[in-house]
Amino acid sequence: MNVLLLAWKVKLPPMMEIITAEQLMEYLGDYILDAKPKEISEIQRLNYEQNMSDAMAILHKLQTGLDVNVKFTGVRVFEYTPECIVFDLLDIPLYHGWLVDPQIADIVKAVGNCSYNQLVEKIISCKQSDNSELVSEGFVAEQFLNNTATQLTYHGLCELTSAVQEGELCVFFRNNHFSTMTKYKGQLYLLVTDQGFLTEEKVVWESLHNVDGDGNFCDSEFHLRPPSDPETVYRGQQDQIDQDYLMALSLQQEQQSQEINWEEIPEGISDLELAKKLQEEEDRRASQYYQEQEQAAAAQVQVQGAASPASGRQSGSSERKRKEPREKEKEKEKEKEKEKNSCVIL
Repeated sequence: MNVLLLAWKVKLPPMMEIITAEQLMEYLGDYILDAKPKEISEIQRLNYEQNMSDAMAILHKLQTGLDVNVKFTGVRVFEYTPECIVFDLLDIPLYHGWLVDPQIADIVKAVGNCSYNQLVEKIISCKQSDNSELVSEGFVAEQFLNNTATQLTYHGLCELTSAVQEGELCVFFRNNHFSTMTKYKGQLYLLVTDQGFLTEEKVVWESLHNVDGDGNFCDSEFHLRPPSDPETVYRGQQDQIDQDYLMALSLQQEQQSQEINWEEIPEGISDLELAKKLQEEEDRRASQYYQEQEQAAAAQVQVQGAASPASGRQSGSSERKRKEPREKEKEKEKEKEKEKNSCVIL
């Protein structure tokens, strides 16, 4: 959505500071309907309408996460899934940087042309094999996933810098996150959306020049703009990076650890079905993680609201009204007179 907003393809009402996920979906759906090509052939029209129908059916998944399955051979190479239709329909380039270095022959051989799901399936299959060469190949592939759990390699970063066009607005997939990315004077930048920068109005972009995540912060004109409170922001950003890394690593380890309990796997299940089940479990855990984060943030806001002086006074006033006894009119007038002569210490 940020790509469409920055490209002025979608516009929000002026002075709008808060928007719900449902409202965002409505704006996105309206744009898809309005972006329908006018002068196209009948076959193209039918194809577009089918793609539009498929995209509308999965828009709700944008709130929890899309099923994107990378391949390790190119920054724009993904296994086709229905979710990819959304990016094609919106004409938004989708990139990733999780690539195998072609100079490391054993990893190239182990990974091959597999997607992530296919590679997990291959690792499971190789570990069950009696062929020592296949077992070794599975081990190499597993080590590659573990060593690149942040889903970005230096070879991938170099390929990204080369592939993204100057001034292009696109989406970058990493650590189960979709980030808005652009290129300015040969340097890649990611739109800053972490909660730690909520009050940093001058900080808009962060450079992407290494795999460790410690980029330089810039304003809307790509001028260096250090945060006003670097320590606080750094802690918030580092917590976000650590959470992303730990979640990605945990998802991989949990997914691969399921191979230990082979007795629980139904007999006759194919490797492809097993890989799909593992991927479904990974998606479920990722969705659950983000829901827990949102619930924790909402709970914190409620606690802060309950502790505010204004809400405390309102609650006390309501309580007094409920407890006020039904007395005679004369006694009520006496009580009112007492309240006028009393004072409240705040």
